[in-house]
Amino acid sequence: MNEVLTLDEMKARYDGEWVLVEDPELDEHIRVVRGKVIAHSADRDEMDRKAIELHLKHSASLCFKKTPEGMVYVL
Repeated sequence: MNEVLTLDEMKARYDGEWVLVEDPELDEHIRVVRGKVIAHSADRDEMDRKAIELHLKHSASLCFKKTPEGMVYVL
């Protein structure tokens, strides 16, 4: 899993999963453009544990799951 993927490649390859990206490249709007996928899983907790275990200096967690109808996220 050492290859650098674009966001679209990540979406296609890991549809329905959480993805942990090391050293993500960001655009001017601070959105992930590409990066090295170092872990992926359908379970968010697993990705959080992996990020803590690896002590990554720069990373991003991305979710490619579909939002259930009627669900609202509050950030």
